[in-house]
Amino acid sequence: MMRIGVDFGGTKIEAAAIADDGAFAARIREPNPGSYDAALALVADLIARVEAEAGVAGSIGVAIPGSPSPRTGLIRNANSTYLNGRRLGEDLEEALGRPVRLANDANCLALSEAVDGAGAGVANLFGVILGTGCGGGLVVDGKLIEGAHGVAAEIGHISLPWPSADEAPGPACWCGLNGCLETWVSGTGFQRDHETRTGRAWKAQAVVEAARTGDAGAMEALDRYIDRLGRMLAMVVNLADPEVFVLGGGMSNVGELYDRLPAIVARHAFSDHWQGRIAPAHWGDSSGVRGAARLWAD
Repeated sequence: MMRIGVDFGGTKIEAAAIADDGAFAARIREPNPGSYDAALALVADLIARVEAEAGVAGSIGVAIPGSPSPRTGLIRNANSTYLNGRRLGEDLEEALGRPVRLANDANCLALSEAVDGAGAGVANLFGVILGTGCGGGLVVDGKLIEGAHGVAAEIGHISLPWPSADEAPGPACWCGLNGCLETWVSGTGFQRDHETRTGRAWKAQAVVEAARTGDAGAMEALDRYIDRLGRMLAMVVNLADPEVFVLGGGMSNVGELYDRLPAIVARHAFSDHWQGRIAPAHWGDSSGVRGAARLWAD
């Protein structure tokens, strides 16, 4: 059976055809046009192109920012705000003439990595996207846990745990609250924190590279970032105690995270010992599209 996955990202949209053995039969990426109707048309076009290249039609799953409301079917909580309030699932089904399954992009990352990625074979995995925003996904015994209201594992919009005096109430978040973890541990949150302290409007990668060469302001920003991310993961340990954390998004490429996070998590976890694993996503930025295809695994 061929499965088609679509990763609806903020800057790009990717479609891929994935065979039963997990191999890519076709993959195409295009820039996201940034408006609802144009993006809808692009998704339909990409699916037609990958199916033509693969030579067979398949089931369709789509990874999206935000999630569909179980009550209304409308998209909510998407930082690509033109999706909010739209019937994306219904509109795609009408355009394609086939059923479509939608899920949050972080959920799709977690599902992908649990099936045949960095968490293959474990019973309990928590995936985290650390990019423009911050999202989470939980897989238990091979099943994606979405919760009664479809917002399980929405880690980006919980407050930073164990805050210091200078971390409260925290920056304003686009969701309308203050101090959400997304404002601290996303790539954009990392950049904002560095700029606030130093006045330098550097991209995240530039800050990391400067920290590696001994720049004091950059080193301090990276120290704060790793400490905050460690506190976030420890909070997840105290809630779900996953065997593996899998990190995706641009900040997951920072190698220092994997050396330094375990000690911070262990210090804050409510346990006499913590021996969980923290790993980068095996499939990198393809985890979203692979997880979307896996929404039809049953």
